Amino acid sequence: MSDDAPTRRIAPPDWLLDPALTALLDALGEARFVGGVVRDTLLGRPPGDLDLATPLEPFDVVERLRRVGIRTVPTGIAHGTVTAVLSDGRPVEITTLRRDVETDGRHATVAFTADWAADAARRDFTMNALYLDRTGGIWDPMQGLDDCAVGRVRFVGAPLRRIDEDVLRIARFYRFQARYGRVPADPAARAACRERAARIDGLAGERLQTETRKLLTAEDPTPTVRLMIEDGVLGAYLPVPFHLDRLTALIEIEPKADWIRRLAAVLDDGTTAAERLRLSNADRDRLIALTGPNPIDPGAGTKAQRALLYRLGVPLYRDFALLGGADHLLTIAETWHDPTLPIGGADVRALDIPAGPTVGALLKQVEAWWIEGDFQADRAACLGRLRTLGLAGE
Repeated sequence: MSDDAPTRRIAPPDWLLDPALTALLDALGEARFVGGVVRDTLLGRPPGDLDLATPLEPFDVVERLRRVGIRTVPTGIAHGTVTAVLSDGRPVEITTLRRDVETDGRHATVAFTADWAADAARRDFTMNALYLDRTGGIWDPMQGLDDCAVGRVRFVGAPLRRIDEDVLRIARFYRFQARYGRVPADPAARAACRERAARIDGLAGERLQTETRKLLTAEDPTPTVRLMIEDGVLGAYLPVPFHLDRLTALIEIEPKADWIRRLAAVLDDGTTAAERLRLSNADRDRLIALTGPNPIDPGAGTKAQRALLYRLGVPLYRDFALLGGADHLLTIAETWHDPTLPIGGADVRALDIPAGPTVGALLKQVEAWWIEGDFQADRAACLGRLRTLGLAGE
């Protein structure tokens, strides 16, 4: 198929008819949408990030948009990328057509080109090497249309070469298989991923975190996680052992996908995983808690469940209930209104007890009594209990 005619043509999708985009395309002249927005449009999914490819060089892009009052941000100008900010605030990444000059597995040295096929040849998967022009023309230099239609995740060209250009593409392959794959995973791609799996160790945790999060929020990532274990990929960056049975059981009952909870289902060692993935403090603490002992007894009564809800808080209690297969307890969590102990430190000091450890100790004793009574004691009752404890300690 020559580059002067599209491979296929579709009716321009509604998002492409947006006046703000029309103004942008008018200013640029030759430009085509590329990557995820094209793939998702063909699959009937809502478009995500808007990425444009153009033979125009970055400074030409900036100048053309300046003339029509479209603001730009030089987000990656050395690599050919300028971000246009539309009138409604949406960003559109505009990247000059490129070809790789040199790669080291993480970064690439590129040269600008006017060759659309050369630009397509450096992309990761065939379904990401599709271009859409403003009239609905689809350009398919790497035969990605059929792969997109049947759900076949296939590297552009030789898989080993694509991986050697950027080792993160190993993780991306499995993530795409989980989210878009509808046929068995490509054997050539899996073989290449197995061969280079050890190189994942050199990747930044933040990059692996992003890919793992996107993988685990697929509708059902379990079959793909199984492939990652078989291919030695998951074990190349997360601590063994892995528990697919727990992940399967969780997915069957969870109301909504949550990647930290799903990760906890797979793992025993949350501490090592949190460090490797460079999790935020909140996500780290949650993962470590969820990979520890599960404090929920599914058969305990409502009073005991409320006491645990008070100690854990609703989010963590819900996580443990789901991980323990106790989804019948979610109703208790949904109707829970977190009570507050009716007394405080000032009430203790009013009994002529000086500030210090004794104040906290007395409050904890009253709180334990209040919890044991299923939170029914009011302020007067709690003050009475406090006085009794205070007198006993004199």
